[in-house]
Amino acid sequence: HHRCRSSVLSAAVTAQHNPTPRLSSTTAVAPRTDPGRAPMAEAASAAGATPLLPGLPDEISIWEILVRLPPKPLLRCRAVCPAWRRATSARDFLLAHHARQPALPLLYRRSGNGSSIDIIPCDHQAADELRSVARLDGAPGIFLQACCDGLLILGTWNKTDEGYAMMASICNPVTRQYAPLHQLDGFTFLGMYPHCPTDEYRLLLYLAPRFKDDAQSGSYIFTLGSDQPPRHIGCRDAKELLHSPRSVHFHGSLHWHTERLIMVFDTTSESFRQMRSPIVPDHVIGDLFEMSDMLGMFSLNAEETIVDIWVMLDYESQVWASKGRVELPISGIRLQLEKFDTWLDLVAASWNGDDVLMMVKFEDDSLLQIDIDGKLVASLHRRFLCPTRLRLKQSLVSHTFFPTLEGYVVNALPFI
Repeated sequence: HHRCRSSVLSAAVTAQHNPTPRLSSTTAVAPRTDPGRAPMAEAASAAGATPLLPGLPDEISIWEILVRLPPKPLLRCRAVCPAWRRATSARDFLLAHHARQPALPLLYRRSGNGSSIDIIPCDHQAADELRSVARLDGAPGIFLQACCDGLLILGTWNKTDEGYAMMASICNPVTRQYAPLHQLDGFTFLGMYPHCPTDEYRLLLYLAPRFKDDAQSGSYIFTLGSDQPPRHIGCRDAKELLHSPRSVHFHGSLHWHTERLIMVFDTTSESFRQMRSPIVPDHVIGDLFEMSDMLGMFSLNAEETIVDIWVMLDYESQVWASKGRVELPISGIRLQLEKFDTWLDLVAASWNGDDVLMMVKFEDDSLLQIDIDGKLVASLHRRFLCPTRLRLKQSLVSHTFFPTLEGYVVNALPFI
């Protein structure tokens, strides 16, 4: 217990010297004046209880020290004593703790036979120390579909009599909760979002037409924890999103980049609209990302040598501005690293607000990080390591929908 208290103080000192991560515009944060703070601290100190940390008021121990710990050390600290467990299990504390977590680009690494994956947040400041937050055992071909508030939607392709069908599931890699989503069988997944008016998590789905005038084809919405089937909302035009990259949740909406425009799904009204894209005519690849509380976008030219970075300065007026142009030094990097194979994927991500890095995946399992000046920042070589367009913001917040899902488990297979 003394050792754990010492590690808490050490971690707190480290946290005080590190800047607090920029928070997403969609993240609810417990303010410093949160009325729930004082009662919780008072409860922890009630009846003459020993302070959580010697010489410090519990208000400081909880809201300035414990709330700054990473998720895994915080879980270990719950074993110190019942008072620590109570203080770090309250919902308002967990929401504030989640708000402080950085939203890190998500990587995954398959096992040699493809039957399991490691879920790996990528901190470019510690790129040489990639640490898995969870390993899941499952069917070959398991992949990551979406990430929202620390929750992951997983997919696998299962062979059926009619071909291949996608099977979806949901998990929290930190709390090790998992459940299959049997209600989604037959649907194609488009996105996940928090529905603020109801405080629910919902999934946006698409059902392909089985024949020319199939009235049931189009977009559907499924509420996690509901015993009702997905709800039909129409909008057959959403089929354009089936071949688009993953959505970006920003400003209360899901965003996808299609060929020459941006499709937007308002998560409050649950309706689609379109936005202007800044992509230039000779650029063939484009994708969206969040940057400094703004919507960002990158595009790659046809020769695969130049990447343009854009940011939306005014969301309502759809005003885009150039952030910079990156000349990909692929030829020079190939000579420097003696790499002569082709690259497979390109992902843009932002760190610490304004820092943009391009992650380039090569056939030989190398993953290169290139900054906005075109300089090689890091080179990772891990077998079967792949980038995604997702960002993981780890969370210990509990959700009531999990126990209602058939097949729900905690700290059991498929976690290994």
